[in-house]
Amino acid sequence: MVKHQPLQVYEKQVFVSFVTGIYGCRWKRYQRSQDDSSRWECTWFIILCSSFLLLLFWAYFWSVAQNDFNEFNLSVYNRSGVWKDETIPLLASTTVGFSYITFLLILALFHISLGQQLNLYWVHKIGVSATLLTTISGVITVDDIWRDEWDILFVSLQATAPFLHIGALATVTAVSWLIAGYVIRRERSNFQIMVLLVYALVLVALYLVPLTFNCPCIMDRHRLKPRPDIIGRRGAPMLAPEHTVVSFNRALQHGASSLEADVAISVDGVPFLMRDRTLRRTTDVSKIFPARQLDDASLFNWTEIRSLNAGQWFLKSDPYWTVETLTARERSRIGNQTVCSLTEMLRLASRANISALLNIRKPLPEHPRSRNWFMDTLWAVQKSGISQKRVTWTPDTDRGRVRGLQQAANEKLSVEEIRQRGITSLTLHYMLTCIFPSPREYLANNVSVTVYPVNEPWLYSILWCSGVPSVSSDAPQVLRKVPYPIWLMSQNAYNFIWISSDLLSLIIVIGIFCFQKWKMSGMQNYNPEQIMLSAVSHRTSRDVNIMKEKLILSGAALSAFTPANKNSLACNWTDEACVYKIQVEILQYVLKRQVCPILPNTLRLQFWVPRRGLPYHIFQENSGVILNVLECNSKHG
Repeated sequence: MVKHQPLQVYEKQVFVSFVTGIYGCRWKRYQRSQDDSSRWECTWFIILCSSFLLLLFWAYFWSVAQNDFNEFNLSVYNRSGVWKDETIPLLASTTVGFSYITFLLILALFHISLGQQLNLYWVHKIGVSATLLTTISGVITVDDIWRDEWDILFVSLQATAPFLHIGALATVTAVSWLIAGYVIRRERSNFQIMVLLVYALVLVALYLVPLTFNCPCIMDRHRLKPRPDIIGRRGAPMLAPEHTVVSFNRALQHGASSLEADVAISVDGVPFLMRDRTLRRTTDVSKIFPARQLDDASLFNWTEIRSLNAGQWFLKSDPYWTVETLTARERSRIGNQTVCSLTEMLRLASRANISALLNIRKPLPEHPRSRNWFMDTLWAVQKSGISQKRVTWTPDTDRGRVRGLQQAANEKLSVEEIRQRGITSLTLHYMLTCIFPSPREYLANNVSVTVYPVNEPWLYSILWCSGVPSVSSDAPQVLRKVPYPIWLMSQNAYNFIWISSDLLSLIIVIGIFCFQKWKMSGMQNYNPEQIMLSAVSHRTSRDVNIMKEKLILSGAALSAFTPANKNSLACNWTDEACVYKIQVEILQYVLKRQVCPILPNTLRLQFWVPRRGLPYHIFQENSGVILNVLECNSKHG
């Protein structure tokens, strides 16, 4: 005789299905498991966490390295000979990889919090491996061609450290829920003690790490120095071709208080403006003089240099993605630009009543003007009509010959060396500002400091707070929109935020551990009647979908157990490990086969009594199974 009986009250678990389906392609209830994850899957979880941390570091590096994207592209060009924006594919791949790994990590954490077994799908394993290997290869490549750029990470911490600290504190505080659940809900072990100890050490380190911060913008407002002057480095190369008259004019239009240029000397003694050693990148020399395109720029005479076009490359390559913003008239003017001479640039600076900073590149020893280059440069300065006091000359060489001009050193020197050499100005890379002595010490000794290249508001802000009087920038149009440091707060205000955040985090962590402990103690006092009552009350909920299945409650139900399974029911009920093993085995059997096992009388009550070794979520999530097993067994008792 076949009887009909509801097997289980199934609750819709849409969120659990989504989490396990995306992470491990386990969309069905019978595919999921609440057993402990295997060591193999735990290893993949560690790989996933490591990939996330590496990509977080990688993404942060590229976010702050935007200040030097032009330098990176130039480094790639010097190796490959082809100019293109290599940062676009790097940023795109980093964004996609970081988003993908972050999404998988969130799903894995949900698995742990929901008590689900980790089982990363094989497609995701391939994706994680590919992302990890790609990132590692990217790090190695950058270390090879752009090793000095790693220092920007330390510079950026002057601006981002307080905010990174708050983010890290919030993350570690949230992780305390998982740590507490892992440590409290299981039997004590050395590994659990180690996990708890490591977590405590990380938390204490985060609480105290602000003591090491050195942020210039943590200062009183009345100590803030005037806004640094902006020097147009090679003009405004993001808006027009570098070292052209149009570029210098655009820099002046966007508030540049001075102009900076790289100067080379032609074969016939005419100083002209050129950044590269060759003319290949910024002119059409490969078209006009194809056999000489790799020759040094200073080996051309001025007539040959002047015949080259210095604007078409900008329109074709669009190195800064700004050509679309130009009008037809601007494009026409840029397309007709030629190489600019030093005299033209200085005349433009003289008319605008601003100063000029010249980086002189001495000719090669075999160059015809190798001994007279400084006289050629002085003659160009005098010819332009600009006051010599407005011209700063670097590097700091030939001081006995170069008189009447301001000379600046482009290296980090001590105050004593500066006094001995009679230097009144320094032109330094921004990474050197982190090395002692600080800009404030130079300024205290009447030494002016110009920092380059400064293209991002965050870097401009920390230099402003450091008291730097002027910066050299490829993007004066960007810095013009920074009327005040991005953030500025007093030491007392930051101390209040720091201590308050630490105390709030500590309270939340202690509260989470206490709650988990209270929840665990309540589970230990649970009894079968409470389980049955909670299951019955849960059955009447409107959100429950009752799935009825046909059950065979005759001898066929008992025969559903294999002899091996029947024999495994023999157990010493004082052995909690044995009881736990049988509990899990029968629960898995019921969930997968959806039948009602006929249990021995000695097992019907002892099996369902919660014990310390059995996680509470097994009773909570499978209360419907427990109720039906008890019901069907009571009818056959």
